[in-house]
Amino acid sequence: MRGDVLSAILISVMNKTQTAKYTIGQVVRHRLYPFRGIVFDVDPEFSNTEEWYQSIPAERRPRKDQPFYHLYAENDETEYVAYVSEQNLLPDASDEPLRHPQVAEIFEKDESGSYRRRDATLN
Repeated sequence: MRGDVLSAILISVMNKTQTAKYTIGQVVRHRLYPFRGIVFDVDPEFSNTEEWYQSIPAERRPRKDQPFYHLYAENDETEYVAYVSEQNLLPDASDEPLRHPQVAEIFEKDESGSYRRRDATLN
C-alpha cells in the first residue's frame, strides 16, 4: 500500500508542469542586485552549466526546478546578457526605456508601451 502511495506521489510530481511567471518582452528587475532587463527567452528549468551554477554563492544559489530567464540586462554602468532564476525577478514598473542595443533589434514598443517581438518567426 505504501509503495502505491509513493508511486502516485512520484507520478504527480513528474507530471507537474512549471509555468513561467514572466513573458518574452516583459521588463523585469533583479530582486537583490541593481539591474533590470527584458526577457528574450525562457527555460522551463535550469539549463546552464554546472560550473556556472556552482559559481553562485551557496547562500544565494537558486533552485534548479524553476523557470530561468535570458535577459538583455543593464545596470548603471553597462549592458549585458543575464541568466536569472524566477525567484530572483520582480516586474519592473518604472516605464523607463531600455538602452541595451539588442532590445531595438528584437523588440518594438506597441501603443500601450509594452514590448513585443519585431518578427514573430524569431526563435
